Amino acid sequence: MSIEHEELETKVKNVIDQIRPYLQADGGDVEFIELTENKTVNVRLLGMCGNCPHSQMTLKNGIETAVKRVLPEILSVESVIEESE
Repeated sequence: MSIEHEELETKVKNVIDQIRPYLQADGGDVEFIELTENKTVNVRLLGMCGNCPHSQMTLKNGIETAVKRVLPEILSVESVIEESE
């Protein structure tokens, strides 16, 4: 992983940390999973956000918009579902 990638990942995590209190106020949360090489941020929606019918709207209109506002080089934010082992 390049230094640039690590720095961008740190910035993404900082933006997510700023969003987290708003999600937690509604009983939800978001967990950073990874920043891919093609500048897609993968996150996991937790708590009420995980099964909320508005989770895609929260993801795209809330989280993705906030991340891209601060870091325009990010192409998208996607929700990943944890696979059970």
